[in-house]
Amino acid sequence: MAFQIKRIYEPAKPSDGIRVLVDRLWPRGVTKANAKIDLWPKDMAPSDKLRRMVHGDPSKWDEFVKAYARELKKEPAKSAFTDLRDQAKNQHTTLIYAARDEIHNHAVLLQRWLGRKR
Repeated sequence: MAFQIKRIYEPAKPSDGIRVLVDRLWPRGVTKANAKIDLWPKDMAPSDKLRRMVHGDPSKWDEFVKAYARELKKEPAKSAFTDLRDQAKNQHTTLIYAARDEIHNHAVLLQRWLGRKR
């Protein structure tokens, strides 16, 4: 099971497989028709508090990683995470995100965590 990540502002391609928006908020300036999103598990996205923390200060990345991992262990995020992992077992899946920072964003973490063996 391999997950790739991609910014929503990049064009959708058939090789993306299932396109999963992993942000809590709909990205600015993107129509739903152009986004071609198949799933949008909002419950799996970081809370607004965490999103603002890392967006406003990338130096808090390590703190964000720990806090986000704790959020994913609680419901409803836990179920959303498990459901996505199960759905993606037999299908190529692309995690779609809007953040400008391609290194310090939750999609990078989700890619790593979803790809781990149970």
